[in-house]
This record gives sequence, C-alpha cells and structure tokens, in this order.
Amino acid sequence: MNGWVAKRFWKTSEVIEKSEGFTVCLDGRVLKTPAKSHLILPSREMAHAIAAEWDRQEGDIDPNTMPVTKSANAAIDKVATQHFEIAEMLTEYGNTDLLCYRAVAPEELIARQAESWDPILDWAAENLGARLLSVSGVMYEEQDKTAISRLRAQVHAMDNYALAAFYDLVSLSGSLVLAFAARAEIRTISELWELSRVDESWQEEQWGVDDEASKQIALKFQAFENANRFLKMT
Repeated sequence: MNGWVAKRFWKTSEVIEKSEGFTVCLDGRVLKTPAKSHLILPSREMAHAIAAEWDRQEGDIDPNTMPVTKSANAAIDKVATQHFEIAEMLTEYGNTDLLCYRAVAPEELIARQAESWDPILDWAAENLGARLLSVSGVMYEEQDKTAISRLRAQVHAMDNYALAAFYDLVSLSGSLVLAFAARAEIRTISELWELSRVDESWQEEQWGVDDEASKQIALKFQAFENANRFLKMT
C-alpha cells in the first residue's frame, strides 16, 4: 500500500517483527509511507499503536486521527533524509528560547514568568549542562556558545523517530528547554504546556478568550500530547 488510501479495504492488521525492527501489515501487505518506504518501526509499542489507528478507521481514511502513523511517516520520509538540518534548526531555538525572553512590564507578569520559567532553566543548567540566560525585552541576544554546543550535541544524538517527535515539541512550545524537559519527564505534559503559555494565559486573564481561539489552543495541546506520546515509544 502506497501512502494514504481513500477508503478502508482491509479486514485485519497485524504487527510483524523483522530483523530491522517492527512493521504493520494489513491483510498481509506491509504498510508503506507516503514516499513508498517500508514502515519499519523501532518498538513493538509503536507498531501496535499504529495497527490500532488503522483498525479504528471506518469508511474514509482520516489521517488526522492517526498521529502515531503520521509521526512515523515523518521520521522515515523527512527526518531520515534531513537529520542534520533539522537538528541544527531545533538547536537554534536555544538562542531564542521562549523561557529566556521576559516582559519589561507589568510587574505581575514579570514575577509570574520568573516563578514559572526560572526553575526549568535551572534544571537545564544542572541536567543538560547548559545555562541559558534570560533577558528583558524582545531584542535578540545570543546565548553562551558552550551552552548551545552542549544542547546541539544532545539534539543531534537523537534517532530519526525521537527527532520527529522532538521537532513537534519544540515548534509547538517555542522552547528547546521545555522539549528537553518533556523528554526527561520532569513535569507532566499538561504542566509543561501551561509553562509554554504563561504569556498567553496572562493575556487571556486580562481580555478573555473567544471560542475559536479556545479550539485552536485545544488542537495545539493535543498535538503536543501526541508528540510526547510518540517520543516515549521510540
């Protein structure tokens, strides 16, 4: 099967162990990615999660209900061919990390940012070997090169599947440090998501939030949760 199909045509899905990993078969046919690569997976848990996603499809196939499949496809078709470039791009978030750029006013928001973000930066300094410094305002300020170099090495060391998940965690939160915190499970994924939204939550308290914005926030949080779940399967 090549890529997504319009409608369900198979009766059963099966997880198969191979010498290079695990795969999923639909009526005996091995799943392939949109780029027609064999869907070879690093863990049995991931393979069973993908099989379950295909089993749940009824009628038309909806890729939006198949986050594990989508992430595995991305790891094989995209990350595997651009691992270095993606790792470099994610490392650059360290120089513009959300947690490092603080408000200049009001005092209540400044205090909330410090209370929320300083402990995570302290954790990164102790456990990742990278002390990132916070600045007031939005003007770019380059971080210590040694700290960024240490973060870079850890990002590049991830395999294709972990990096695919890590990409989503970083891009959705705007923070390289929060993505590492999710990987280390130092807080719940819900708590880390709320840490990424300190500024937005403050604005919502002042001005409220409309229904459409609330729906978009919920969708982004679901994607953040999905990325974290996929990362744990790698």
